[in-house]
Amino acid sequence: MIVDTLTSTLKEVWPMIVIFLVVIVAIRATYIRVNHERLVFYQEFWNLVFVVYALLLFYLLTSTELNHNSGYNIVPFTEIFRYPVGSVGFTKNVIGNILIFVPFGYFVSSYVKASRVSHILFISVLTSLTVELVQRQIGRSFDIDDILLNVVGSIIGFMLFIGLTAIKKHLPRIFQSDLFYNLICIVFFVFGVIYFTRLIGLGWF
Repeated sequence: MIVDTLTSTLKEVWPMIVIFLVVIVAIRATYIRVNHERLVFYQEFWNLVFVVYALLLFYLLTSTELNHNSGYNIVPFTEIFRYPVGSVGFTKNVIGNILIFVPFGYFVSSYVKASRVSHILFISVLTSLTVELVQRQIGRSFDIDDILLNVVGSIIGFMLFIGLTAIKKHLPRIFQSDLFYNLICIVFFVFGVIYFTRLIGLGWF
């Protein structure tokens, strides 16, 4: 269900994503050339992945088509305990709200080089609160439980960043090199392009 939602969202917003990526790549490439910076492909690649993720996330969170009910809930855990564990509603509204913010927590933690959960806690609370306030103004509901679940997702993303960083430090040197990560990201890039072109029906591959 979550994968289907993200896929349908990608189909709707791909023109915006393409425009953003072309502009960002052009600006970044020019900046690197003008300032004689060293190009590290995997770092640039993951920056673009975050851009795509952010566009999908905030389009999804501000789409009025997902929920036509306006209102608010300021009592914690009211909506969380509303759905039986394992039900469609629980998967969509509880698990879904956690999972969509896991990448947010990871990317933010990676960018700010977070070493404590407090480093990303304020950012995740502020972001989720802003989303809920905006949703209240566009015909959707304000829900304190969504904020709690989004923050939990961000914390999981932070823990994932800490765990992967610790694992990386204990890997052989070859698996810590830029070349190794560049090769991995090139593979992801190729498969991503193939998937994307098939998704939007270009039929290049």
